[in-house]
Amino acid sequence: MAGARHFRELACWQLANELKLGIYQLLEPPELKRDFRFCDQMRDAAASAPRNIAEGFGRRSHADFARFLDVARGSLAESQNHLQDAVDRGHLDATEFQRLNSLSERASAAVARLQRYLRGPQR
Repeated sequence: MAGARHFRELACWQLANELKLGIYQLLEPPELKRDFRFCDQMRDAAASAPRNIAEGFGRRSHADFARFLDVARGSLAESQNHLQDAVDRGHLDATEFQRLNSLSERASAAVARLQRYLRGPQR
């Protein structure tokens, strides 16, 4: 967060948003759209991470921001589970799974780094 003027400047938000867009694209085929519940759950989890990073950025304290980042990390883990479910259902091949899962892991690591900064001894 040091020096960031807007949440869009945060690497964790950028990675989480890229994952969200990739998942939205994954959910485009008509045969997949028919599985409404699965698509809604996957879409909501994917949107939750960047949404919570953005909301936390707008909070007044580092502690509040860090709590929103906890929620974002949970949403990233939920997205990883949905990606595995998409593989299990035959909607996602191994290459695309690896790309999207890697984005989720990178976003989660970036969130963890930001949390360490926010919760550090200097805060």
